[in-house]
Amino acid sequence: MPKTALLQPSSDRGAADLMTSLAGLLRDWLPRQRWFAGKDRPVTDLALLSMTELYPGCLHLLVHTGHAGHSSHGGVPAPGGTPPAGDCYQLLLGVRDHPAPRLGRALIGQVQEGPLAGHTVYDALYDPRSAQLLLERLRNPGAAGPLRFEADPSAHVPAGLAPRLLDAEQSNSSLVYGDAFILKVFRRIQPGVNPDLEVPGALAGQGCGRVPAPVAWFRTTYPFAATLGVLQPFLSDASDGWTLALGALASGHDFTAQARELGSATAEVHLALASAFPAGEHDENARTAAAMTERLDAAAHCVPALRPYVPGLRNAFRALLTCDAGPPAQRIHGDLHLGQVLRAGREWFVIDFEGEPSRPLAERCGAQSPVRDIAGMLRSFDYAARQRRPWRPEWARLCREAYCAGYAARAGWDPRKKHGLLRAYETDRAVYEVLYEARHRPDWLPVPMAAIERLAVRGG
Repeated sequence: MPKTALLQPSSDRGAADLMTSLAGLLRDWLPRQRWFAGKDRPVTDLALLSMTELYPGCLHLLVHTGHAGHSSHGGVPAPGGTPPAGDCYQLLLGVRDHPAPRLGRALIGQVQEGPLAGHTVYDALYDPRSAQLLLERLRNPGAAGPLRFEADPSAHVPAGLAPRLLDAEQSNSSLVYGDAFILKVFRRIQPGVNPDLEVPGALAGQGCGRVPAPVAWFRTTYPFAATLGVLQPFLSDASDGWTLALGALASGHDFTAQARELGSATAEVHLALASAFPAGEHDENARTAAAMTERLDAAAHCVPALRPYVPGLRNAFRALLTCDAGPPAQRIHGDLHLGQVLRAGREWFVIDFEGEPSRPLAERCGAQSPVRDIAGMLRSFDYAARQRRPWRPEWARLCREAYCAGYAARAGWDPRKKHGLLRAYETDRAVYEVLYEARHRPDWLPVPMAAIERLAVRGG
């Protein structure tokens, strides 16, 4: 196992000693992080998978969390193997003799035992010095233990760009450097190439200008191969679609022109994806319906408010068995909504191709119906319309119509004419939203539940 000079261990016992120092603090700190996926399952165990000292006083760790029913003991996989049951997280921890007041919310705590006893540990991404040193690693490709820092040789990243950590709640952590580049640091790590590296790189090869291309990235080779972070150009003059939509609602302005252009941009990205990742097969509607029904049953088990609507929602999925197959399956965005698109000037850009992080990487990288992305955006218009009282259903309806019209004009087929498919994918998305809100934002649960009530009625 890779070691850190900070601990100077003489054997693999160094890893166990390190976890002795950190386990208590991490069990308390991890569940409070927005990107931690196991909030509804107490952390019962922690195991260190990899440990590297990036630079003095900064440790890079891959930590496996065991939850009730899944132990991490003995769970370290052989190199290149499959990780054990549970979740693997990437942590960059700063270690200081004394806490610095400016670190504030970055503080994890003071270590009470083990080799780090008496030291203060904090999230190093909040530390400007650590963030700048991380950029230097990306600017100068090379290796650090199992970590590999790589870059597009044609891209130029200047030195000395001031870093700032974005405060937006999300499933990863993002650093902006000098308003010129943004580094997404993945937190929950799965084996394989992350789609947020693979897809933008492939689209750049297709000449698609709707997606910022990667300029540098880092990955690990131990204990399995995985992507850890991606650096891309930052659109400093851009606003995300969610903010723009809420602004239009607040001011009473029309948003249909922007929605139509967004539909056209989505279709353009889908066409580029189909060229970059040839699939050419139709989704098997029976298999899709079965998977959707399984997700519905699991969600209803966790969210009692969903249970009265289960029969009607199952009908939406059952309709897939008799409707047409729709457009061929292909690579898609996987988690498309207004927060995943940016508008700079008069142009829309699409970001964050990681898909739904809660789903297995293999599933997110597989070919799916482009209707899934369309349904996600349509649900997002509904979410925006419900952020103000009184609710503006007509605003959402007009945006949905405009978005689909823009998509149809560019793609050559109209999502509105695929009613059975669209209803099924909207229903599946709403079920996902119910489960998400119940777990993370209970106050928002009425938003997807209103859609559930509508979609459970035949015709939706």
